[in-house]
Amino acid sequence: MEEVREQPNSGPGNLVDGEPDDWSKEVDALEEDHQPSSADPSMDTPPPPQDNNVDIQSSLQTLTLQDSEPKVQDMEMSAAGGQEVMQDPELTKKRHLNVVFIGHVDAGKSTTGGQILFLSGMVDDRTIQKYEKEAKDKSRESWYMAYIMDTNEEERIKGKTVEVGRAHFETETTRFTILDAPGHKSYVPNMISGASQADIGVLVISARKGEFETGYERGGQTREHVQLAKTLGVSKLLVVVNKMDDPTVNWSKERYSEIESKMTPFLKSSGYNVKKDCQFLPLSGLLGSNMKTRISSDVCNWWKGPCLFEALDSIEVPLRDPKGPLRIPIIDKFKDMGTVIMGKIESGSICEGDNLLIMPNKAQVKVLAIFCDENRVRSAGPGENVRVRLSGIEEEDILAGFVLSSVAKPISAVFEFDAQLQILELLDNAIFTAGYKAILHIHSVVEECEIVELLQQIDPKTRKPMKKKVLFVKNGAIIVCRIQVNNMICVEKFSDFPQLGRFTLRSEGKTIAVGKVIDLPSSGSSTSSAVV
Repeated sequence: MEEVREQPNSGPGNLVDGEPDDWSKEVDALEEDHQPSSADPSMDTPPPPQDNNVDIQSSLQTLTLQDSEPKVQDMEMSAAGGQEVMQDPELTKKRHLNVVFIGHVDAGKSTTGGQILFLSGMVDDRTIQKYEKEAKDKSRESWYMAYIMDTNEEERIKGKTVEVGRAHFETETTRFTILDAPGHKSYVPNMISGASQADIGVLVISARKGEFETGYERGGQTREHVQLAKTLGVSKLLVVVNKMDDPTVNWSKERYSEIESKMTPFLKSSGYNVKKDCQFLPLSGLLGSNMKTRISSDVCNWWKGPCLFEALDSIEVPLRDPKGPLRIPIIDKFKDMGTVIMGKIESGSICEGDNLLIMPNKAQVKVLAIFCDENRVRSAGPGENVRVRLSGIEEEDILAGFVLSSVAKPISAVFEFDAQLQILELLDNAIFTAGYKAILHIHSVVEECEIVELLQQIDPKTRKPMKKKVLFVKNGAIIVCRIQVNNMICVEKFSDFPQLGRFTLRSEGKTIAVGKVIDLPSSGSSTSSAVV
């Protein structure tokens, strides 16, 4: 699949211990109040039979290699005598979930993702043997599973994920898209891009002595990734304690309990309801222990809970509305027999032949073809990652952050908006006031912004605006402010579309604030009435 490409943003990644409970509960409450209901989208025609004789190694390439996608479509055309294969979008009417793998660098995210693909039959033994030899030649024998997800040479040499890897696998009830986010603090913007497309998160923590502590202490990416995931709408989190097979751990219940006891309060402070939204489980990504099948009592006699696949299958996420206005934030574009855009359907449904708008440039386009995973489909519903071939616009006229939108109710395009912000940690000796500049991350938009006016400060205890006029604020403050950008961007009010109305502000490699859009200039509603 296509991978999201952004320029790495280097610098320290220090954060405070977590955003206050009140702020996070408020976001949760809004999400529940405004989460649209849904019926499971289905097609009139049954899916054609699957061809079980497809070469698995070729399938792997279609899953992970960016440059192979047009070739995959060519193969489909030749197989059908020059006609592209038309398949049903919800192949066996399974639900579809996007899973982002997050965590500190070297926690084992890519290795765990690669092992999942191997255990689910997406990778054959010949490919694994090839990767084993390649890793051994680089004197990196334990990295071979990560090579399934880390496909470019830079990632394999460094042993660090840079771009968001993307792959697919299925269980008995669910189709999953894996989003393998980079763990290094220099590539947090890429991690934000991956997490913004996800429905659920898998937080990978290394149980190896010293590695958990490095990721958890201030400046470690375990902390920042959890806070960003919550802000970006990842409402359910699986916390997997990896590397339990390491000689320093040896499936120790004491080590597992120590990690769980330290992570639980931090997850609570980041806004997660640990009992309802989080689940801990031990595993070994390298060996595949406790992943597809439960670990045997001979290896670990104290774990009686589910394995990873069972835990993923059991997660329930809010249903989406397939009849809402169409919203597809564009994460990438390329040429392939026309202009093709990539993105996740956040709202509504899309069908071949639809006439749509690309905002903010109001370009009228027509849908020529839709692809889910590697299959051409007639229509697709909310939550699906799609590639859409369009007519009526050139590839160079589209930028990441543009939104494919319905004509009847297009998305708002603005230069400024009012937002409620939670200040996390400003740079050393900095104060937050009018004129403050930062980088805005909202859905697939990355844009420089400026705070043009501080409107109100919110009392964190009463959740009501303070009467005193605010000129500046410091760490921990909750404020309502007006934010301005240089180029027109597509956003929605958080109360209408939570996925398109939540954002982060970053400066010099640090996440300094999280927020939500509460008012747009065109809406005409007063700022104070939008404060909750």
